Amino acid sequence: MATASSPPKEEASLLKVLGNWDALALGFGAMIGFGWVVLTGGWISSAGTMGAVLAMLTGGVIMGVVGLAYAELTAAMPKAGGEHNFLLRGMGPRWSFIGSWAITGGYVTIVAFEAVALPRTALYLFPDLNQVPLWEVAGSQVHLTWALVGAVAAVVITGINILGVKLAGVAQTFVVLLLLIIGLMLVFGSFTGGSAENMEPFFTGGMGGFFAVLVVVPFLFVGFDVIPQSAEEVKIPARQIGRLVVVAVVLATIWYVMTILTTGSALPAGDLAQADIATADAMGALFGSDIMAKVLIAGGIAGILTSWNSLLLGASRLMYSMARSGMLPRWFGTLHPKYRTPSNALLFIGALSFIAPFFGEAMLVWLVDSGAPSIVIAYILVSVVFVILRRMEPQMDRPLRVGGAGNGGIIIGVAAAVLCTGLLSLYLPGMPAALTPPPWILFGLWWLLGAYFLLRIPTGIQPGEDAEHRLLSALKNR
Repeated sequence: MATASSPPKEEASLLKVLGNWDALALGFGAMIGFGWVVLTGGWISSAGTMGAVLAMLTGGVIMGVVGLAYAELTAAMPKAGGEHNFLLRGMGPRWSFIGSWAITGGYVTIVAFEAVALPRTALYLFPDLNQVPLWEVAGSQVHLTWALVGAVAAVVITGINILGVKLAGVAQTFVVLLLLIIGLMLVFGSFTGGSAENMEPFFTGGMGGFFAVLVVVPFLFVGFDVIPQSAEEVKIPARQIGRLVVVAVVLATIWYVMTILTTGSALPAGDLAQADIATADAMGALFGSDIMAKVLIAGGIAGILTSWNSLLLGASRLMYSMARSGMLPRWFGTLHPKYRTPSNALLFIGALSFIAPFFGEAMLVWLVDSGAPSIVIAYILVSVVFVILRRMEPQMDRPLRVGGAGNGGIIIGVAAAVLCTGLLSLYLPGMPAALTPPPWILFGLWWLLGAYFLLRIPTGIQPGEDAEHRLLSALKNR
């Protein structure tokens, strides 16, 4: 395999085959994964129904502000890789690598999470799924049949993405539509069978409960930034690509608030706390049918597939872009000769998701917690580079300019950076939502690997529109 100092040769370009709905389905579907099915009961137990709603709305506002920065930058630089291009132009190669590596780490952890979440969900439908015990991980017994559900799905979803982004987009659209239908059923059931009394107490847990919900927001909302990753494959105006980023965030916020309210209305808080999968039990209670609980689980599986598909696509485009700039080994920058997809990057991430289920259910919480800080680091850097580019290149072509041409845009960028820094602080020791050692170990291992590639990037290369060209020249002349 070539080293990071060997820039990839010019390859055939990615195909422009995605339309408006394809891009929106990728962004929205990426955010609506499995969390709304399995975590909603915990949110209500921690903060109360309205406390959880307030935390989710707060998180939605934070992500919306960050989304505005992404919207302008994506419209200005509609190239595969998103953050990679923004940071390369505004802050230079090393900061570009740090931001790209951070968001890639977040994507990879969620792809692996979905590979574990799928058999976890399937077990609700098929109670006899656990056969052929293998080993224990953190007190959780791993069974071969259970793990194979996630592993086989990893092979299928990776294969779909290798066969072409259009096929992946069509699959995404179909599954998102199924997800929306089930969401509408949940709302209907809440109006006909729910009760406001079940939502009481509206607030519990104080600020600790509020922060316990808020801290999962980066994990829940990561995915709107898949739209920038696929910008080079979208055949719509750059201005519209940027707008879709914000629309996706708004839709995801509405979805999570809807899930909390409908689940809270279905059963008393005590019953939700004891439920195996609270949202599914709530659906069953609203309609008085165990079959409807299983329908909700089908929605959970749809969410798993949409998030998995989108973030696999996003992570592979980031690795492809970093390899194209010489930051990662050339192998990751290879496009499939027929389908023109970054097949090697897809195979690498697909292999990680294939392995993840064999570590059992304990990996679910570890993956959620280990990826979230990296995601927030990337958001902070994008917010900072948004401000830098406003200052450094005021005349840059911006098809979508948020906040106007004056200081309004800079205020948005500063607000996004400050809000995300506050969010990042919640993960630190001593804070209400401090992470446990296993997630920090996974976080550290990812960044240790990243440090190896970071140190191979030449110093002294200034940011600017041609920073990628100068980086490639420096690598070539080594």
